[in-house]
Amino acid sequence: MGLVSPEILENIAKVALKYNIPLLKITSAQRLSLVGHNPDDIPAIWHDLGHDHLPHGPAGIHYIQACPGLKYCRYGRQDSLHLGERLEEELMDLKLPAKTKIGVSGCSMNCCEGFVRDLGIFAKKKGWTLVFGGNGGGRPRIGDIIGKDLDDNQVIALARKCLEQYRKLARPKERSARLMERTKLEDFKRAVAG
Repeated sequence: MGLVSPEILENIAKVALKYNIPLLKITSAQRLSLVGHNPDDIPAIWHDLGHDHLPHGPAGIHYIQACPGLKYCRYGRQDSLHLGERLEEELMDLKLPAKTKIGVSGCSMNCCEGFVRDLGIFAKKKGWTLVFGGNGGGRPRIGDIIGKDLDDNQVIALARKCLEQYRKLARPKERSARLMERTKLEDFKRAVAG
């Protein structure tokens, strides 16, 4: 979710210098990309960054993006950082048909672009709104609103149901946007409502 401490930044700089990494880039997914290293160094780099194993492949939750939310933004209506952490704890290990991107915004300004994420969540005064089946990229698609005015537990439960339905219905390597293009919205909503 783009959260780092000074100690983490110091370690990243140390690793970049150790492995002669010429470029560090902040990505649109709130991650830091280490670019230009020797591909053979990846396991050692990952270890030196404090991880025991390499990240999973492309199928599954690719990232969870979250804005500063209620605590750190004057527009925040809900605690997007807390919700992002909970989603990470509860959903990151799901096996899914293709890479899946999640955006969590603490207000309806939608800084994390929930309508063009596989799963988008944004806050209003009465609670969370959940959007499913969005995509940016070469074939953009605006996602569909699946639920409104949800509390934290309700939005997490609905997110899980949407991802489980996606896993059940999607073809291998099919993104959620393509699934929703060939699925009747009311059928999908009915399936995740129970």
